Amino acid sequence: MIEIENLSKSFGQLVVLDNISLYVSEGENLVVFGRSGQGKSVLLKCIIGLLSPDNGNILVDGKNIVALNLKELNEVRKNIGFLFQSAALYDSMTVRENLAFPLKRNFPNLTDKEINDKVEYTLELVSLEYAIDKMPSELSGGMKKRVGLARSIITDPKLMLYDEPTTGLDPITTKEISELILNLQKKFNMTSVIVTHDLICAEIIADRAIFLKDAKIAYEGTIEELTKSNVPFLKNFFSHELIKA
Repeated sequence: MIEIENLSKSFGQLVVLDNISLYVSEGENLVVFGRSGQGKSVLLKCIIGLLSPDNGNILVDGKNIVALNLKELNEVRKNIGFLFQSAALYDSMTVRENLAFPLKRNFPNLTDKEINDKVEYTLELVSLEYAIDKMPSELSGGMKKRVGLARSIITDPKLMLYDEPTTGLDPITTKEISELILNLQKKFNMTSVIVTHDLICAEIIADRAIFLKDAKIAYEGTIEELTKSNVPFLKNFFSHELIKA
């Protein structure tokens, strides 16, 4: 689903990604670890085309998004869902309107009834059908994440990108959101890339994990291989995350 070849990205003198190569198989959940400022979110934004790399190629479902014009890129984006760290709901819109927005934008031929049916169905998937006419200000942090997730999957994407999907949530809600993400991935056979440092989330979701350090993919393996590693840097990183959890 994703093949990245020799990707580099800098901001001025700051090298964030340095000649990295990576693949993500169809239906796989890849977790991306790394300390703050190590390029995790930049990697996601390059994959979806929000940032242009300095060098390298990014193939999404066989299409090199680096070479696409805006119209072609937007066609590819129809098959990509993106859950922002803050959920990024439109404050002036109800939950119903937030979910309807991407449908109206990307599928102008849908009728109002088709849109409403899709909104109701997708909210049922995240167990929030009762909140359909609430405003974002009336929702808890966990509810906002669920609505953001629902809006991300409402276009039936093949690929999901998650930027810290459980940040700011308590451990119980973190577990619920992580299990929801996993269940949706299995139900729809979506491929997912999840940026997180939350071990609860990673252990539930991940098929494989990478660790970004010094602008490179420094470590790669299963969650257990990384968390049980004797490499001093990894031991120190994951011991701090366990203490915070």
